[in-house]
Amino acid sequence: MSALKFKRTKFACYAAYFTMSSVFCFPALLFTTFHDMYGISYTLLGTLVLTNFCTQLAVDLIFTFFSKKFNVKIIVRIMPLLTAAGLLIYALVPTFFPNIAYLGLLLGTVIFSISAGFSEVLLSPTIAAIPSKNPQRDMSMLHSLYAFGVFTVAIITTVYFKIFNTETWVYLALFFAALPVIAAVLFMTSPLPNMDGTESAQGVTKTKDRIIGTALCVACIFFGSCAENVMSNWVSSYAESALHVDKAIGDLLGLAGFAILLGLMRMGYAKFGKNISVVLLVGMIGAAACYWVAGLSLHAVPALVACMLTGLFAAMLWPGTLILMEEKIPSPGVAAYALMAAGGDLGAALAPQLMGAVVDNVAASGFAAELGAKLGLTAEQIGMKTGMLVTSLFPIFGMVVVLVIICYFKKHPLNKPQGLPLKAGNG
Repeated sequence: MSALKFKRTKFACYAAYFTMSSVFCFPALLFTTFHDMYGISYTLLGTLVLTNFCTQLAVDLIFTFFSKKFNVKIIVRIMPLLTAAGLLIYALVPTFFPNIAYLGLLLGTVIFSISAGFSEVLLSPTIAAIPSKNPQRDMSMLHSLYAFGVFTVAIITTVYFKIFNTETWVYLALFFAALPVIAAVLFMTSPLPNMDGTESAQGVTKTKDRIIGTALCVACIFFGSCAENVMSNWVSSYAESALHVDKAIGDLLGLAGFAILLGLMRMGYAKFGKNISVVLLVGMIGAAACYWVAGLSLHAVPALVACMLTGLFAAMLWPGTLILMEEKIPSPGVAAYALMAAGGDLGAALAPQLMGAVVDNVAASGFAAELGAKLGLTAEQIGMKTGMLVTSLFPIFGMVVVLVIICYFKKHPLNKPQGLPLKAGNG
């Protein structure tokens, strides 16, 4: 079939990926609201992020091992409706779960996370299967839309809360729940290309070098995902609670600034990028430095700028590791991409949860009260800043992994592979 016939299908993929970003950043923008209105601890709020990515991880693995049991085309068409259903449950929390709000939030998170997991597995190969003169550009555009989706959600949320108070967040949730329905309608009225979701690398000899190289890439994407997702999930609450920045300014310069730099960097690499190993090394070093500045600065401006710049340095840590694996390991196969997705999702699940646990435990300690009194900060601010410093360990470990990867593949070079990945993640 011609590329023209799939034009609507391609747009549907873009729309689905763009609207999917709401399920990642919208709950994070409401962390402080949920904490104040329902008394939910930061540890439990971090658990929502953990639930999100663990659910995606489970979907990734189930689909990888049991892909023949699924009707791919049906799943592609209904997965935006699952996104809408999860956000709708969020909106119904005050009505149906007033005394157990966290249970409602947890249920909604599981449902839209199932959709996000299927989106990760299926949208990239759908785009790759559509005839195109420049398939790499189409793939880059797909993953750039995640960052621009986060930016858009942050802007809309900020403007909404400037006009209305945060207690009316329910209506905003209803608005975001309606958007994925558009993508569902586009999918249902568009042809879908044939995709072989069961492709494997059975014809390739699994040598020790390949196994070690793949394991190193999985470790790299894990640490890179940690560096990206802690900031994307916590920057709004950090700006408001730790820096005492107005919520609107914090969301615009924090999350929105982070997201726009994330997207621009990915688009820039798609057009001009090369030497992905160097890009990953610089990204890890830069992300660690940003977390240190955010955690140590006693002034809001440099701390907020550091939060924004984390988006620039973390932008290529997830997709760049996939590019690195393709360059270094010939014909990695869908199993390798599933492992990469698992590594990324695991980092995205554990690191934000760790941040929440650090904030709660440090804030409740005598150390935080004593240090806060000396610095003129609250115990919660000390907890938040400590969380940022602890998070800096992830890109530091990632930097070590990248250096090991560079040395390893110099000693154990493998043939350069061809083709696009079937699985490119959500980062």
